Amino acid sequence: MQPLQFFDSHCHVDGPEFDVDRDVAMARAREAGVRAMIAIGAVGDISSAHRAVALATAHPNVWATVATHPHDVAAMTDAWWDTLRQLAAHPRVVAVGETGLDFYYDHAPRGLQHDAFVRFIELAREVDKAVVCHIRDAHAEAQAILRAHAHGLRVIIHCFTGSPDDARIYAEAGYYVSFSGIATYKTAGDIRAALAMVPHDQILLETDCPYLAPVPMRGRRNEPSYLVHTAAVVAAELGVTPQYLSQKTWANTLAAFSIADAPALDSV
Repeated sequence: MQPLQFFDSHCHVDGPEFDVDRDVAMARAREAGVRAMIAIGAVGDISSAHRAVALATAHPNVWATVATHPHDVAAMTDAWWDTLRQLAAHPRVVAVGETGLDFYYDHAPRGLQHDAFVRFIELAREVDKAVVCHIRDAHAEAQAILRAHAHGLRVIIHCFTGSPDDARIYAEAGYYVSFSGIATYKTAGDIRAALAMVPHDQILLETDCPYLAPVPMRGRRNEPSYLVHTAAVVAAELGVTPQYLSQKTWANTLAAFSIADAPALDSV
């Protein structure tokens, strides 16, 4: 039987939470079958983007995204935007993101979130790369922005937390929908139900580590190796084998991020 080969489509292994054991955590991921990952350079200040690009440059099985999280857009300056535009063109950067709307925490004014989301979508179009969307308690608003501005772009709805109907709307628009460890939580019935709304060739898996560790690791720092626990729940909900889900989501991630040079399984 072919070994499982999972792709963590959204993780923050560049962050300070992994400074003491990053290499060990990445080795654990490979041993668990998580053979590739995308580091999201968008948390806090501009240093996150630099870290993610550096990590992707150093590791053949890591790619990067760059942007500014909606929590942090109020701090952005013209120089910050200029730096992100330059980094977005880097060959190891495969998407702009995570960007979007977070009306749950409202750490930045909603108008600024809206304007930054539109501007990042335009940047994704400028560099011809995907856009990774963070959407929390703002699905109707985000759907309107995406309809107006993201036509023709590859769109990833990261860490899906909406209703089954939201998942259907995203899927019908042709977007990829990514499921995190939240799908394993007892209270996340709607998110598991949303899986049925998304065609198998539009489903992605992610950890969003160090956040949102799945059951049975909940309460710990999340890491890429824990993706296998989320995959087991998603496969069971879909009524497919882990092998099928592994192959399908690996191919989906390559397509979503237009990655053509993923290392062979035995090389990573």
